Amino acid sequence: MKKVLITAYAVNPYKGSEDGMGWNFILQAARTHRVIAVTRENNQPPIDKYLAEHPELATVAANITFRYFDLPAWMRWWKKGPLLSVLYFYMWQLGLGLQLWRCRPAIDLVHNLNFHNDWTPSFLWLLRRPLVWGPIGHHPPIPASHLRQYGTAAYCKDRLLGLMKHSFWLFDPFLRVTRRSADRVLCMNSTVAPRLRLSAKSFEIVPSVAVDLPAEAPRSTAGPFTVMIAARMVPLKGFDMVVQAFARFLYRLPPSQQVNTRLLLIGSGPEQERLQQLVDWHGLALYTEHRPWLDRTELLQLYREASVFFFPSHEGAGMVVAEAMSYGVPVLCYQNEGPGELVPPTSSLKVPYASFEQNINDFAVQLQRLYTDPRLLATESVLSRQHVATHHTWTRRGQQLELIYQHVLLQ
Repeated sequence: MKKVLITAYAVNPYKGSEDGMGWNFILQAARTHRVIAVTRENNQPPIDKYLAEHPELATVAANITFRYFDLPAWMRWWKKGPLLSVLYFYMWQLGLGLQLWRCRPAIDLVHNLNFHNDWTPSFLWLLRRPLVWGPIGHHPPIPASHLRQYGTAAYCKDRLLGLMKHSFWLFDPFLRVTRRSADRVLCMNSTVAPRLRLSAKSFEIVPSVAVDLPAEAPRSTAGPFTVMIAARMVPLKGFDMVVQAFARFLYRLPPSQQVNTRLLLIGSGPEQERLQQLVDWHGLALYTEHRPWLDRTELLQLYREASVFFFPSHEGAGMVVAEAMSYGVPVLCYQNEGPGELVPPTSSLKVPYASFEQNINDFAVQLQRLYTDPRLLATESVLSRQHVATHHTWTRRGQQLELIYQHVLLQ
């Protein structure tokens, strides 16, 4: 077995999103290689606890050596909010790279795994070993007419973050070094390679999201038509579109059918109060159930209650997309490079970007199609589960990772 050093800022087996991705990628790498996994110190308790609770992972875990690194405490107190967290991550990468350069571990390959962004560099090239970078990507800009729904402050904050990304892409010399040094770049979606100007032979599309396919169970058709979204309540996720499109769909139904519909909002965040006001303003209180962010096990069970997962997110990926599809829940989303590239290419539920008002109507029409045509809903359900089984399981990611490592090591 070859020895691989993986650096992952976020690793937590009890969480989804970035933390869960880090954990599962490390496990997959350890099925075929010896792995030294370096992450932050605060990730050690959940990792130790999870391994103690899951003895069935003993064989794979024997191939993993976890090491923990953090910057000094006096450099951590200001790690607050998205901007300062990114700057801390940058310094963490630099500090870790320098420490590893001093230690010179005996390894065959290095892999900078996460955070999954393509606008801050890795410093693993200091080790002068074959380098795999990613999956990496970025959130594309939220269309102006959509973002303005959240007010001037949210608009300026998003555009300021976009300006910071462009500054890194254009001016950061270490990012250029990382790009040139990487033997293989794993791109989350189709926008990454053009942005970084990668040659065709240097990158591969490898989405950062994947799932363990749950056992298939017959979906109940007896309950209400349930429209579900699960995410943080921030402008990026599009909760306001969900509420308003659901309202337009609902009030196009006769009153006798309205009682057979349900809107399930899962999550919390800075926009929670405003979204609750939106629910009340549209008179949706009787049809809406809001639950704060749940334990992961509870969330997975709720997918079984959903008729459609409505996710008009502007992000570059979306773990919940793969999770919903794995339970046979069709995903209604934008035709974009994030969720739009994770759902089946032949799905008829993707909506092109237009004005905010036009998209409200477009999504409402899609909800009506699914509500009135059980055959369409069943077809999209089967298509979603088959797509995940073929393209978005952790077993599939492990196979991709093994081939990538073999290719890089043979160069």
